[in-house]
Amino acid sequence: MPGDLPIVFERFGVQRGGTNMLVDVDLVLCAGPPTVVIGPNGSGKTTLLRSAMGLVRASSGRITWAGATESPPIRRALVFQRPVMLRRSVADNLRFAMATAGIARARRASRLGELLALVGLQGFENRPARRLSGGERQRLAIARALARDPDVLFLDEPTASLDPAATQAIEELVREVSARGVKVVMTTHDLGEAARLAGDIVLMHRGAILQSGVARDVLERPATDAARTFVAGQLLV
Repeated sequence: MPGDLPIVFERFGVQRGGTNMLVDVDLVLCAGPPTVVIGPNGSGKTTLLRSAMGLVRASSGRITWAGATESPPIRRALVFQRPVMLRRSVADNLRFAMATAGIARARRASRLGELLALVGLQGFENRPARRLSGGERQRLAIARALARDPDVLFLDEPTASLDPAATQAIEELVREVSARGVKVVMTTHDLGEAARLAGDIVLMHRGAILQSGVARDVLERPATDAARTFVAGQLLV
């Protein structure tokens, strides 16, 4: 089955209720190390991910997936900042995800073990998912997303409100998923996290891309006053 990469935004804009949520976005998401999207709250980060998933329609411009203007999100997965857990056990959450992904029944038992091992939730199989800690829930949500073997995994602020230990576990998981060949595109407002994880960075403000490129270049050589303000840790309004 053909993949979805590269995902190409061409002067892509989204307007809702008179508000410009994305403005003339030109961006190419290619296979490789994680792409980290940074910027203040309300800068358009989440809308960018939802658009790349195909969940948001363009008001202007277009997106293509491996050259196609329409592509069902079979090879893409999105984990929201506050994922909803089913009122089931950890294992049953994953079984449901595998069933909806069309994983053959004969494959599900072994795949369940693989996913639990990948996200560090072995021994949690029978625990109610809604009784997990915040970091454990996020890891389970990532495992559910990976059940369909996506080419691209979108993560929206996956470490928001987590303590340092849980944040470290998520960051290690991001590295492991990326090392397995899955393109990770994630949002964060944490510059330290961006520096630790990103191969490239997209810096957004007011729905527009201020700067994008190799992580070190963006963080060490911000190209605009607004970019310098944000990278310096000052408020960008």
